[in-house]
Amino acid sequence: MASRRFSKGITSLVLLSSLASPSFAGGLERGGYNIDLLFDNSRFAVQSGATFVMPQRKLKNVRDTDPTDGLGTNGIGGGSTTADDTEDYWIPYLGVKVGFGDAIDCMGDFSTPFGAHTNPGADWLGVNDNIETKISTRNYGATCSYRFDMGPGQLRLIGGGFYQTVEGFKTRLVAPIPGAAALVYDGTGRLDLADQAMGWRAGIAYEIEEYAFRASLVYNSKVKYDNLTGTVDLTEVPANPANPYLGVVTPVYGSAEAPDSVELKLQSGIAPDWLAFGSVKWTNWSVLQSIAFCPKANKGVVACGAGSQLTSLDLFYRDGWTISGGVGHKFNEQWAGALSLTWDRGTSQGYGAQTDTWTLGAGVSYTPVENVEWRLAGALGIMTGGESGTYVYNGRTYGNDVSYSFGDDLVAALSTSVKVKF
Repeated sequence: MASRRFSKGITSLVLLSSLASPSFAGGLERGGYNIDLLFDNSRFAVQSGATFVMPQRKLKNVRDTDPTDGLGTNGIGGGSTTADDTEDYWIPYLGVKVGFGDAIDCMGDFSTPFGAHTNPGADWLGVNDNIETKISTRNYGATCSYRFDMGPGQLRLIGGGFYQTVEGFKTRLVAPIPGAAALVYDGTGRLDLADQAMGWRAGIAYEIEEYAFRASLVYNSKVKYDNLTGTVDLTEVPANPANPYLGVVTPVYGSAEAPDSVELKLQSGIAPDWLAFGSVKWTNWSVLQSIAFCPKANKGVVACGAGSQLTSLDLFYRDGWTISGGVGHKFNEQWAGALSLTWDRGTSQGYGAQTDTWTLGAGVSYTPVENVEWRLAGALGIMTGGESGTYVYNGRTYGNDVSYSFGDDLVAALSTSVKVKF
């Protein structure tokens, strides 16, 4: 039978051992949404941490679909048939939990749930598709729960909301620059975007503290970015009277959604000082297909879509599934450890490089005194191979500028955090 001391010493490792896995899951997943601090048994707790992720996706067998259009490397043809596509990144987290009486718990947190950074550079054959793309989010959340006795345990009702911001850019080669003009212009264009919006969450959990048992089901809503605004900068392309957007910066607008998700988490003591845990998560990444950006001057005059866009951010994701499971063990009153295995279904559908990922995570927890806990975790995973080429959406063909393949690539992550509780 698991004691309360067992519950407090082991359950914290459930998040720790799998913390790095969502950091390189499909879609634009980074830290995702995490409210595990809400379940801490202490009246007051503060947790701060960071994860450093090192994906190693390498593109190979790159082929410029139409090498005669002048959109090869630097607009003059040639270029590398390989490219290092991904960049390392940090994921910060800060959470504060407060308990009110015996029934109400609330937490506030800062996180970066979504993001992406690809940077194959300007020396590969796919510069007309991408030179560098970066998307970042910031999330400020507040979540509360009310719990009451039911049977041998307690039922917990969960609700909350969050404010989220997004910003990003994409740079690619848009026009060949022949002759002496290449000394002044490089032919690249850049899209910048930003917006902010609100979301909400609701859930339910059932806990039996005596057995370190917890089952939770939480829904996070979509975040509707209905007022995406930004600019398309084509000042690196010579002005042309036939195209008023060349040689200038044009304000643009668009709309997109960050996906909703549903996550089921389970954990239970299985023997003295041993805990088993698992989770299943669905994320609605298919809401992100081709995001059109249209001239702001045309807003309200012409609907923004494929026929009126100045540019687009093409993703073409399918829904994501993440399944994880593992075990934790308390070695003594100060040390505990956990192992987990995670599978994430790739969101790419023959366009892009997001394939299935398998990840092994491990973590340790050190509690030098009762109200301080330090955690260290790591993860090593394999991003499976595949290829990217053309993709047909709503009768239009995308991805017909470049094609490439990629093998099984490694990804690694390190995470550390400190919790202080009273």
